[in-house]
Amino acid sequence: MIDYDAFKDLIENQIPFNRYVGIKLLALEKGLCRLGIPYSAALVGDTRRGAIHGGVISTIIDTCGGFAVWAASGISDRISTIDMRVDYLKPAINCDLVAEGHVRLLGNRVGNAHVLVHAEGDPETVLAEGRAVYNIRKVARKA
Repeated sequence: MIDYDAFKDLIENQIPFNRYVGIKLLALEKGLCRLGIPYSAALVGDTRRGAIHGGVISTIIDTCGGFAVWAASGISDRISTIDMRVDYLKPAINCDLVAEGHVRLLGNRVGNAHVLVHAEGDPETVLAEGRAVYNIRKVARKA
C-alpha cells in the first residue's frame, strides 16, 4: 500500500527544487506517477514564443520517472538517477505541463521508467518523451 500523503508531501514540500518549479502530484500508484507544473513566465526559456525551458521539462521527466520507481519500491528506500534520455518533440508554449511515468523494469537495485509529457488538456500531443534508469538502495524495514 502506498502512503499517498507521505509521497505528496515529499514531492511537493520536502524537495526545495520541486517546490521552486511548482511540481504538483496528480496521481500515484505502484509503478505509475503523474505530475504537473503550472505555467509560469519564470519557467520560460525562449521569451520570443513563450516556450518553457528544456531544463524544466527534463526536471519533470526525471522527477516523474523517479517517483514511479520509488512508489513501486517503497518510500523508505533511496532512489537516485543513473542515466536519463530526453527527446524534445514540440515546444511547450504557454501551457501547464503534465508528465506521466510508468515503470518498465523494477529490480532489486535498478528501476527503469518511461515518461511522456504533454500540455494539460491535450494528452494526445506529446511534447517530450523520456527514459531513465534509477538506482534503488533498499533500506532495511523494521519488523
